[in-house]
Parts: sequence; C-alpha cells; structure tokens
Amino acid sequence: MNFKPTLYRLENVADGRIFEDEGWMLADPKASSPSLIRAQYANRFFTPREDLKGLYRYAEWLPIQRVLRHSHAPVTYKSKGLASLLDMSDLYITFSGYWPKIGARMETCSFKETEAFAVCARLPKRQNRVLVVQSAGNTARAFARVCSDNNIPLVICIPLDNIHDLWFRKPLKSCVKVLATPFGSDYYDAIQLGEKLCRNPRFFAEGGAKNVARRDGMGTTVLSAVETIGRIPDAYFQAVGSGTGAIAAWENACRLEQDGRFGKNGMKIFACQNAPFTIMYDSWRAGSRELLPLTAEQSRRNSEVILAKVLSNRKPPYSIAGGLFDALTASGGDMFKVTNEEIVYWMLQVYHKEGVDIFPAAACAVAGLKKALDEGKVAHHDTVMLNLTGGGLINATREGFVTKEPDLVLDPELPEEEIIAAVDRLY
Repeated sequence: MNFKPTLYRLENVADGRIFEDEGWMLADPKASSPSLIRAQYANRFFTPREDLKGLYRYAEWLPIQRVLRHSHAPVTYKSKGLASLLDMSDLYITFSGYWPKIGARMETCSFKETEAFAVCARLPKRQNRVLVVQSAGNTARAFARVCSDNNIPLVICIPLDNIHDLWFRKPLKSCVKVLATPFGSDYYDAIQLGEKLCRNPRFFAEGGAKNVARRDGMGTTVLSAVETIGRIPDAYFQAVGSGTGAIAAWENACRLEQDGRFGKNGMKIFACQNAPFTIMYDSWRAGSRELLPLTAEQSRRNSEVILAKVLSNRKPPYSIAGGLFDALTASGGDMFKVTNEEIVYWMLQVYHKEGVDIFPAAACAVAGLKKALDEGKVAHHDTVMLNLTGGGLINATREGFVTKEPDLVLDPELPEEEIIAAVDRLY
C-alpha cells in the first residue's frame, strides 16, 4: 500500500532540545549528558487509523517509514475472574500473545512483537546494512519472525542458555542469522557480542531503549487500554528486565494527557522484578538513581535461578535521563520483587480465572499487583491496567513448532575482528 511516513521530530528528554530525525538516530548528537530521546508527533491527538491493520492502526504515534506484513495489536479487556479473586472493580488486562478467542494473534506470544514491527518499520525499504538485535529470548523470537516474514536482514545475539526461546510456527528464512554466547553466559554477554559486531559498518545496532520506535511500539499497550477504558488508568503494572516497556507506557500516558480527552495523567507506574535478579528494585528501594553494583558473576548466577529469564538485564536504562528512575519518580510509582514460587502460583491462578496460559514474566506482574493491593499502594476500586506481556503458548504451538539452532556460538571476549570475520562467512 502507499503509506506516507509519520511526521514527527525528536526531543532530548534532558534539556528539551527539538531536532530532526536524520535517519537511525538513537541520541541527540548535541547532548551534553546521556539522555533518551523522545518522538514528538505532528498529530498530538490520539487517532487510531481505521484504514490500517494490526499494530499500524496506531501509526500516527509510531515513528515509521512504512508498514509491514502480519502485524497484530495488543488486546485489552475488562477482567472478571482475576478481578473477582483480587476483589477489584476496574481491572483491565492488556494481553499480548496468542489467544484468538479474544482477538489476540501475536504468534510469538510476546509483546516484543510490538517493538519489532515498529523498529523494522522505521527502516527505509531499501537499505544494505544488517540489523543487529541482542536479546534474552522473547525479543529475539519477535524480531526473527518479523524480519523473516518481511525479508529484512537480521543478526540475533542471544545467550545459549536461552536458545530454547527460539521456537517458531514455521522455519525462518535465510535472512535471519543467530549468534549465541556460550553456556553459562547472560544477556549482557549477548549485548557485548553485538556491540563488537556493530563496529563493522556493514552491521548496525537496533538500539534497545534508545530507539524511539522500540519504545513507541511497546507503548501501544497503553493505547489499546485507553481505547477500551476511555481514560488514562490510575495504575500500570508490568514486569521489567530493562524497564523499556514501563518507560514507554509513561511516555504515552503523557501524550494522552496532552490530547486532553482522556483525563489527567495520574497513572502510577509499578514495575516488578523476579528475585534474586533485582538490580533495579534494589537501587530504587535504596533511593539511588545510579544502579547498585552487580558483578558479572553474580548477574550470571542470578539469571540462572530466576524463572522469568527475560527479566535479566544487567545494564538497564534505569539511570539515564528519561529512563525508568524518572518514570517511577514522575508517576509516583514503585517497584516490587517477586519470588519464583509466587510466579508459579499466579501462572496457575490466571490460567484458572482467565482461561489462558501466561509466561513467567507476565505472572510476575500479577504478583506485583497483589503486593500493591496488600500494601495499600493501589485501591481495590482504582482503574488498573495489568500488562500481561506474554502468553498463549498452548494455543500457538498446538499444531507444532520448529526451533532455530544457532548459526554460530561465539565467546564475546574474542577480538572484534575474529567475531566480524566469523559472521561475514555466514553470508
């Protein structure tokens, strides 16, 4: 279809400087200190596109050049079963996964599809370089599926311990390559591997939280919720590894307040982590903007223990201007830590009360909501958005699936020239 690129400019969150997006910009080139950048859209009104399908119904608030095939949007509905169990009158669940019964059709079963479809649509149609994405699991699966379906060259860097997350309903095309770091490594090792690869001009980094398309894609969860509820929620709950989704939720709540039709932005951000991998929780509860120290060895041990493996980012965008610390502070929110046992309990409860299987990270968010209710940080009558970031695996894999083995296993400590040469041979 003939899609006109969305009109927007970029803003430096730290100092408010507005500038043009000259391409794949991940930061303000004139910044005096580290800061996220934020998209400022020409259309300040929330205007879903009835002429576009899936995620792209929100194209007016996505920094994109084109639309891609097979996208799907999050689905929000008012809970009955879980709401009754928690004695809540206005609990809304935003579900990103595969649950055709309610219209949710994300085949990778993860809200990471929202960021993949937005990031890849930010790319121009014709570009010769190879996109590099580092992931702890769900992001890898989402980007692999989107790039395979749309013939976009991609290299994924993932810890070998998480390779089981690379399952698909059909085989991937050869445009997608997978690099794994050795057994016993963690997400940060995958990040390091990708960074070395991107020192070659043939490859370029997706950018993580610094990519405005990633955040605004993830922020469509809030747009879905507000379309259903009719107003900005009082509270937002999500489990976090990097915190990017929670940052995105806050940014879109601010945009919705500027629209003027959806009420004041009193949405408190509540983020949850899986103990013992609680670097952001520990830093937040210590009142520290800077992340508390965490050694590589401790990080790897903690990531091995937790059920929600995707929540194991050792270097999240917590401290940077516009990052999670600022979102929590500005919203009056809080953080919770959740045990593996609590995650298993809430996975079972959601299955029985709502009728769908959810991933451990999503159950971590439910456990956080229960803690907030028990501690009086959220009232039982508040309008609450619960972001269930993944689920529907039983539905998605009922007819079978295929797995993707790594094309290469590389130690991130190797010299960059060896890493680049090894990957070049794949092409």
